[in-house]
Amino acid sequence: MINVEELTISAAHEAFQTGRYTCKDLTAAYLERIYKFDKNGPKINSTLIGPLHGIPVLVKDQADTQGIITTYSSYVGKDNVPNEDATVIKKLKEAGAIILGKTTMSEWASTWFSYSSATESFTHNPYKLGHDPSGSSSGTGSAIAANFALLGVGEDTGGSIRIPSSFCNLVGLRPTVGLISRTGFMPLLAAQDTPGPMARTVTDCALMLDAMVGFDPRDEYSGAAFRAGPPRGGSYAHGLDPSTIKTARLGVIRSLFGSSTDPARKAVNDVLHHALSTLSAAGTTLIDVEVPDITHYMTFTPTYISCSRHDINAFLATNPHLPDDLASIVPKAPAHPTFDFTSAIAHSYTCPEQDPAYLKRVTDRLRFVRVVTCIMATHNLDALVFPDVQIPAPRHADATNGRFEGTWSFPTNTLFASQLRWPAVTVPAGFTEEGPGEFGGLPVGLELVRWEFEEERLLELARGVEVLLAARRAPKLPDVERKQ
Repeated sequence: MINVEELTISAAHEAFQTGRYTCKDLTAAYLERIYKFDKNGPKINSTLIGPLHGIPVLVKDQADTQGIITTYSSYVGKDNVPNEDATVIKKLKEAGAIILGKTTMSEWASTWFSYSSATESFTHNPYKLGHDPSGSSSGTGSAIAANFALLGVGEDTGGSIRIPSSFCNLVGLRPTVGLISRTGFMPLLAAQDTPGPMARTVTDCALMLDAMVGFDPRDEYSGAAFRAGPPRGGSYAHGLDPSTIKTARLGVIRSLFGSSTDPARKAVNDVLHHALSTLSAAGTTLIDVEVPDITHYMTFTPTYISCSRHDINAFLATNPHLPDDLASIVPKAPAHPTFDFTSAIAHSYTCPEQDPAYLKRVTDRLRFVRVVTCIMATHNLDALVFPDVQIPAPRHADATNGRFEGTWSFPTNTLFASQLRWPAVTVPAGFTEEGPGEFGGLPVGLELVRWEFEEERLLELARGVEVLLAARRAPKLPDVERKQ
């Protein structure tokens, strides 16, 4: 056991450098000493043990972290060191979490692929190198899947938690907007943005959510947290009874499944059909439902072009050492093939009212909420289900080879919940069939969507799916010895 009595920084660093012990060993020694003398023995009672005490967490580079470079995925942030933590980072620290570091993300949180000008490279999917974890919480998805930390902070506007979670065999929750404060987060679309937890199990996701939620007067949207109130039993992890999935009624939106004439979409469909058959065999009631004009609602009602430049510029205005207009950072002609949408929003309207379609986008979104609410009520549904994305994780090459022409051609279904502003969770559903092809052996996620403020019930359903499908497995990474 390491003797930590009267230890100094220089002595600890010397021990690290000579290999006598690691920072992990040292942390364990201090925790052991706290256990022996603070919580037991003389019970000095000097330390507070929070619900995430000692839990390493990785944070998407979209969130300000005091004293740690925060780039927002752009080259302009390479020297940006915030002097204050984002509210959610403060709350995680108060719960005892250890902020292990930052994770890569796509450019200004605005693309489906992981490439950014901050890294000038892609992030690999740990299940198949050369494939993408998707954006924008790219690094968080890959890192938590590869067991680089216990928990990860993501952020979701149109799918940025759920897609990387789906592609990386994780549980990822997009909560109701405002349940978690966005203060200190670079926005993409203020009315739709929300941080959220990414983890390897539903229970860990729920426990992390406990530490993240709460009202913040600096974020007017977070009044939603006050309105929602505390979870039953004091924790989102309380009463996660997996057996409730057996009596649940789930609405399956078949129009969100891709055509099986495409091998990539067929690979995903096969996984989802098997997963739904497993749920049905356990007693879950599956009801096929149709949402009229679903494509219109998912692709017309987003207001990125109307609002994103305005919302990002409002954030830049709070950072005097950064440029004050996204248009002065992002060139009009995309600097990389994946930046087409980034350039579009950077050079769009400076305020929402300038967009002649803005009012119709807003009113059509409200109509979308009414339509889906009525479908849920008509069939007495507990949740709606479908694949997060119609394809498995694409290759990095697919970002530049023309496979996806334009932002709305990327076949994600995550826009469904985003445009409703309802909470959604993705759970590992299985893997595509192993084989020599490019689509084999990749994770597939099942998404569940339920009304706003219904995170508890949603997580309970997700826990049931998790137990029945048991689809989480770690990626196989090559063993590499650390060089001293």
